[in-house]
Amino acid sequence: MHRRVARVLLLTGFAVLSLTLLPSAPGSAGEKEPAPGAAGSPVFGVTIPEGYRNWQVISVSHRTDNKDELRAILGNDLVMKAYRGKALPFPDGSIIAKLAWKREPMKEFAGAWVPGVAPRIEFMVKDSKRYASTGGWGFGRFVDGKPAAEADHKTCFPCHQANVKDHDFVFTRYAP
Repeated sequence: MHRRVARVLLLTGFAVLSLTLLPSAPGSAGEKEPAPGAAGSPVFGVTIPEGYRNWQVISVSHRTDNKDELRAILGNDLVMKAYRGKALPFPDGSIIAKLAWKREPMKEFAGAWVPGVAPRIEFMVKDSKRYASTGGWGFGRFVDGKPAAEADHKTCFPCHQANVKDHDFVFTRYAP
């Protein structure tokens, strides 16, 4: 029971923290904001959309495996309208962003965690014609502002297809 309460507090705290970080400059000292429209991802050609840091929060997550990350999942207006209306599949033009931070202990409050370095940002772009062979979604993974390798991008759709086909290939559930 205490673990569940701690997890809820962690996720709530992270959500509040992510909301305060989104419209501002990047979180960590020395961290650089990737340039919108920079080189596209291999395989899909997805680029970093202008203004994504101002999108609404869909949900947050805490990955506890070897990645040990805090994540904020953001959506453009089309995605948010679909989530609120419980409308699947998502419409063309929908874009989902995932910002992944390494978690670091908060110095001021024992047992709390805050976002550290954000080396990875990922995007899913819905275009049912352009990306017909991958469920209508194109994927972009950027590490330190540069597109990840082609081999990394080739792992995106198989994972989504195997695990969340019935939710239009999207893992994230809306957390109003």
